[in-house]
Formats: sequence, C-alpha cells, structure tokens
Amino acid sequence: MPVVSKCGTWKHLLFAVLACVCAGQVLGADEAQEAAAAKGLLEKAVDHYRQVGDKALAEFSRQGEFVDGERYVFVTDTHGVMLASGGPSAALIGRDISAVLDPTLQQAFKSALQTPETAGIQQAEYRWQNWQDGKIERKRVYFQRVGDRILAVGYYLPRATPDQARALLDKAANALQQDEQGTLEAINNLKGGFLQDDLYVFVVDIGSQRYVAHGTNLRMVDTDFSKVKDPEGKPVGIPMLEMVKKQPQGEYEYRWRNPVTGKVEHKHAYMRKVGHFLVAVGYYSG
Repeated sequence: MPVVSKCGTWKHLLFAVLACVCAGQVLGADEAQEAAAAKGLLEKAVDHYRQVGDKALAEFSRQGEFVDGERYVFVTDTHGVMLASGGPSAALIGRDISAVLDPTLQQAFKSALQTPETAGIQQAEYRWQNWQDGKIERKRVYFQRVGDRILAVGYYLPRATPDQARALLDKAANALQQDEQGTLEAINNLKGGFLQDDLYVFVVDIGSQRYVAHGTNLRMVDTDFSKVKDPEGKPVGIPMLEMVKKQPQGEYEYRWRNPVTGKVEHKHAYMRKVGHFLVAVGYYSG
C-alpha cells in the first residue's frame, strides 16, 4: 500500500484490516482469477507463519516469494501495530495505526481485530491509491487471524466496463418504462439500485432540458442540462440533447469528475431516449 500522508495513510490503512465492515461479495468472472491468486498467496503466508511464527515477518517484508506483482502480504497485531508489509506500507512497520483514528473508526478497527481465528479467511473492500498509476481505486483484501496476528493480501478491482455501463442503462430505461416516478426517485437515492461504484444514471427531461434525476449529485436536479460543459469548456448538454432528438440512442465522450477517484477523467457516455427523457450512463477510462 502506498504511503500518501501521515494521518491520511493511517486512516486509509484501517480499511485494509476491517474484517467486519463489508459482507462477502460475489465475484465477477473478470476478477475471479485475481481473487484466487490473492487468496492463494494469503493461504501460503498463513501456512508459513504457522510453521515458523514471527520469523516469517521479515520474509513478508522483503521482495521474494510473498510478493506477487501488486499483491503482497501485510501483517498487524491485535493492538493495531503494523508488523510486516511487502509493499510501500512497509514505512508503517512498528507504528500503532489505531491511535490516530477518529472514535467511529477506532471502534470498527477494534471489532475487526477481535475476529476469531476460527472464522478463517475474511474479506473487505476499500479504496486506495494505486502505487503504479497514482489513481484511487477499489481494492479487495482477504485476511485471516492467526493468534494475535492478522495476515492479509489485497488486490485492485477492475474499473467499471463498457458492458457494465450499458447494462445499467438498460436497467434504468426498462425501469422508467415500468414506473417513471418510482424510478426517478430510486435514481436520486444512493440506495436505489442505480449507483454501481463509479457508474451512475442521470436523466434529463428533453422538453425542459433540465435534469430530473442524478445518481451522485442531487444539486444537479432541476438545473439546465443544455448549459453543461466539461472542465475544458467542451459542450456536453447541447450535443447530447441534439443527438437523442435525431436518433433513439447514441454515445458521447467528454471529461468529467469521477465520483470515486475525485479526479477529472475521460468519460464515455451511452444515452437513450425513453419517452420524453434522455437517459445516460457513462464509464470512466482514466
């Protein structure tokens, strides 16, 4: 894990060891291989630790058989002290990372460290800066408690794909045809089922040219879509509105702020005309 800042890094590191924060998730086929490799490396590390004990910590903290590309083993004790890391977070070895957390995070941290050893391999998901490209990306971690140690291995999850964007657009378009008002309310609700990581739906009334729903920013609702431009001044609203007036669906590329990374990135939007609405979903390509 990369060291970004002192307090900020320690706070982010919390999510790498939270056993109880996230429930298990079904993996897509595109990441099944990555998950299997991470769990395999963790199982190897757990077996080795059980054989040699703390002598393994030095092995985990250097390049070798317990580092596999972006995947590496890291270890904390039950007091929240970093004991080993084969990645950039090696700079935190010996530090009590729990001391700088706010009360809510401290409690979550303590709960994770109390996970019984008999629970076996656990998993959690968090967001972390990818050391190779500097982008904040989703990461899944697998970990297991062995005595008073927690051993873990994480990997970066793939970004949303064009197919996932199109699937979410299909879902929103079909739902609007079934229940217009209920779907608009659901899109405007973070828990409505139309927000999938960095994918979200937005809907514009073609007649009024105003947003009626937005999956991540309610302040956009009732604002004039025709006046929207990207950060570089490229028109976004007008060309998309003109496109759906001429044809039932289309695609448009521009620059936009990614709600997950917080950075302005290239975005490819798929749009569709559904009744008097323009419905769109876009994926980010960095």
